[in-house]
Amino acid sequence: MLSDGTVLLSAPLARIPALCALTVAALTASSAPATPVDFSREILPLLSDACYKCHGPDEPARKAKLRLDTKEGLYRTRNDTTVVKPSAPTDSDLVIRITSTDEDEVMPPRDAVRQLKSAEIALLQRWVTEGAPYGTHWALTPIAAVTPPTPPAIENRKSKIENPIDAFVRAQLAREKLAPAPEADPARLIRRLTLDLTGLPPTPAEVEAFVSASIENRVTEQSDRSESKIANLIDRLLASPRYGERMATDWLDLARFADTHGYQMDRPRAMWAYRDWVIKAFNENLPFDQFATWQVAGDLLPNPTKEQRLATAFNRLHNQNEEGGIVEEEYRVAYVADRVNTFGTAFVGLTFECCRCHDHKYDPISQRDYYAMFSFFQNIDEAGQISYKGFADSMPVPTLLLTTDEQDRQLATLRTAAATAEQILTAARTDASAAFAAWLTQKSSAPTTLAALIARYPLDAANDVAVTAPVEKTAAASPSAATPAKSKTITVAQVANTADPTLPGKAIESPRFAATARGPAAELDGESGFTFPGIAHFKRTDAFTLGLWIQTPATVAARSVVLHHTKAPADAGSRGYEILLENGHLSFGLHYLWPGASLKITTRDTLTPGAWVHVTATYDGSSRASGARICINGQPAATDVIRDGLFKDITYTGAPPDLTIGFRFRDNGFKGGRVRDLAVFDRALTPLESTQLAGRTDLATAWTTPPAQLSPAQRDGLFDYFAAQIHAPTRDAALSLYTAREAQNALVTPLPEAMVMAELPSPKPAFILQRGAYDSPGEPVTADTPHALTPFPKDAPRNRLGLARWLTAPENPLFARVTVNRLWQQMFGAGLVETSDNFGLQGSLPTHPELLDWLAHDFATHGWDVKRTLRQIALSATYRQSSRATPELLARDPQNLLLARGPARRLTAEMLRDQALATGGLLVEKLGGPSVLPYQPPGLWEEIAMGKPKYNQGTGDDLHRRSLYTFWKRTVPPPAMVLFDAAERNVCTVHRQSTSTPLQALALLNDVQIVEAARSIGQRMLREGGPDLPAQLAWTFRLVTGRAADPRELALLHALYAEQLATFTAD
Repeated sequence: MLSDGTVLLSAPLARIPALCALTVAALTASSAPATPVDFSREILPLLSDACYKCHGPDEPARKAKLRLDTKEGLYRTRNDTTVVKPSAPTDSDLVIRITSTDEDEVMPPRDAVRQLKSAEIALLQRWVTEGAPYGTHWALTPIAAVTPPTPPAIENRKSKIENPIDAFVRAQLAREKLAPAPEADPARLIRRLTLDLTGLPPTPAEVEAFVSASIENRVTEQSDRSESKIANLIDRLLASPRYGERMATDWLDLARFADTHGYQMDRPRAMWAYRDWVIKAFNENLPFDQFATWQVAGDLLPNPTKEQRLATAFNRLHNQNEEGGIVEEEYRVAYVADRVNTFGTAFVGLTFECCRCHDHKYDPISQRDYYAMFSFFQNIDEAGQISYKGFADSMPVPTLLLTTDEQDRQLATLRTAAATAEQILTAARTDASAAFAAWLTQKSSAPTTLAALIARYPLDAANDVAVTAPVEKTAAASPSAATPAKSKTITVAQVANTADPTLPGKAIESPRFAATARGPAAELDGESGFTFPGIAHFKRTDAFTLGLWIQTPATVAARSVVLHHTKAPADAGSRGYEILLENGHLSFGLHYLWPGASLKITTRDTLTPGAWVHVTATYDGSSRASGARICINGQPAATDVIRDGLFKDITYTGAPPDLTIGFRFRDNGFKGGRVRDLAVFDRALTPLESTQLAGRTDLATAWTTPPAQLSPAQRDGLFDYFAAQIHAPTRDAALSLYTAREAQNALVTPLPEAMVMAELPSPKPAFILQRGAYDSPGEPVTADTPHALTPFPKDAPRNRLGLARWLTAPENPLFARVTVNRLWQQMFGAGLVETSDNFGLQGSLPTHPELLDWLAHDFATHGWDVKRTLRQIALSATYRQSSRATPELLARDPQNLLLARGPARRLTAEMLRDQALATGGLLVEKLGGPSVLPYQPPGLWEEIAMGKPKYNQGTGDDLHRRSLYTFWKRTVPPPAMVLFDAAERNVCTVHRQSTSTPLQALALLNDVQIVEAARSIGQRMLREGGPDLPAQLAWTFRLVTGRAADPRELALLHALYAEQLATFTAD
């Protein structure tokens, strides 16, 4: 069925291939053969097609050092040979070579795939004869304020043309000696308008009202009232919430929106909030320059709103890989490249993809240009491998919390409470001065143990029997001797001040124990180590301390895992906490998901290879990097903050991981290192206490020093100890702060998230990647736009916000042209530029270039108003024409390039299903919300998708929502949708293909959704269609097609009914 209600009773004609650029040029100029050759429209595409492969922008592929893609190259003279000499074809090497009969001289070479035709050779000769004028590719020329032409009057028609669109079209038709088609009948027109602007068919009542009003106006010759009736209809459709859904359907193709991550794992991701934003933005008619800016750089706007940040999800909707063992950087580069490619296709209509590996072979975009654009899109804190569902089923960071208004209020209250609690704690410490001074003179003897120790493992020998008696926790924390190992599976003695001091640790494989300068110690091989189940399951709101003696390997690796409480690195986003040795630097981090939701510090100085050091890592529960500290041999180390973005908990749903030393799944262990004496505390030790844990006497010395003789450092250290362990008001304030943070954590952690962009403070270095390979960086580049396009604004920041300003600047000719062309495509089925995804030299020429520029200029100078532009198109007589064509017109202009008739095209996959639901009375018109799982043939997911996931078909309203809301699994997209040419959503898709296959007919006969709708239509027919079969068939035809059936169609329906009745009666 076509959008105008035409029913195809036989197989449709195959789509005729697009006319070549020269044919279009000849067609549009057929009445004016003496018109000078247009370089931009006729010569430049020809040179691009036939010559640029060897003599174009791609330098490595260029032959004879000859460029024909630049003015300098075309008019160059070298060795007394001129490529093109204006007005002198016999002296122009270009003409000489293309007309040569010498096999060694002729161009293109005889073995070239693309050969010049005689007409094309003649065109080039004529161009040179006319002076060889040069020009810029039409799409890159500035948009001029075009004045609509005044076409001659057409017989039996009003000469007055009120819509500028019609002026351009009719002037072209007049040149071709063609007349426009009459206006479509009212029933077809309301159906066309309603489908094009809402994606749904009009109801029978709406059709009847519109047709009746149109007949009345025609009888009374009130043309103004008829125009007003059409305008009111268009305004009503544009104001409908269904309009936003219709517009979003096309945009989600372009944004490559899907409900899964893609690649072989292809697990679900809930990004429907972005879809809801797109629908809302179109319904509210957000100016298109803002619509684009928010998506490119909403997070960089001043004080961005939640919606502006959510809009940047556009950049994150590409495939993302969670397969274990992949090279993270390889896939991170692939993600950034996808953003560059999508930006190029969606907003400037140029093909950037090939420039990832080499200079563009046709368009003036170099590989350097590509990676300068790449620089804009890589400055977010993302991982190349996203977390695996079995470990941490979380949205890849950076993300935006998807909060309701009530949750926002609650969070604001909790943040205020936490901030107030911090202020109270600070005040309590300040007020503790007097109490501290008194305590200094009254304190008892120095402590020999440190409070809040929850576990201690000597790690100095193996024991196959758990130690049940506590080892003395001396100031030096010296481990006691233990029995040598007796078996490969062994337990390691634990001492804990918990209810169960017998909880054992486990050694994986059989560790070696060696005598060292620090005493017996465990040697690690990087593949095995120690695990300690049941302890140290800290949350991000918990303060804790980890202490461990380590001896670094003689050869320091780039990365070694010393200690961690995680399930995996990349596979789990390193969720938990960890101590690493990275190129000799110790690092301590807590992670919800690395890297964008983490805090991490690293020491500035490296550790000496082979040296023993005591490491203390403390954390205060603040979720800030300033609350983490590393002490080396009891002294606070100078550290740098690597990440400071922890905003959710570091714990896991389900079974927690074990505290582990020396190794980790799919990571580099502490190979060649030695460890001993692990201590775990459930509070943050003060720096002075850390010295005691390292075996020093600093605490005891400061304790026994008379108050008047204390150094500033000793006084500060004792005060920290006093405030944390002795002073009741400070301890109470700290507990209140913990309670406030815990309440905030409990609310935030389960909240859903959406992937967004979040700019890093400093840009990542960018390089030209040789042949596009992630591991082959070449020359460095800085963020910039392609040199052949309009210059980057001088006062704009070199980030995505500056890029958005460049994109939407009045000087940029591509953005407006590309956008209005896509809006025209929505209404006519094809754009004025047929290749709506390619405005480059290999793309189609505009059939009506002046009209395209008029629309683009009007769009940009009237607030980028999408509804206004669609209204102009819909009101035009050009759009409202009948789609019927005479055989002569069909033969002359099969693709309606001249717009001598109205648009007619097959319903899209979504329209087809939604019409079935709507006419069956089944459609649930709920706006927005999560994706749904309607009918689908059973077993597809299980057979095709990895892990054999089950398709849990929805129930109730979920079965009958608009197709826009259907769950889209990238590896197994909805079969009925793809069958009718819906985009697969793996890449940016601007124009869907159109196919005709037997499977489509079978689907319409057998698909459960269609059969259910047909049954419902049949029930409506019996209930509402009239007293007898003829009336019921006529009513049903009108319901489904929006128009009355002609006698031939009714006869076919009667025959089909009789045939089916006989079949069912006999069965």
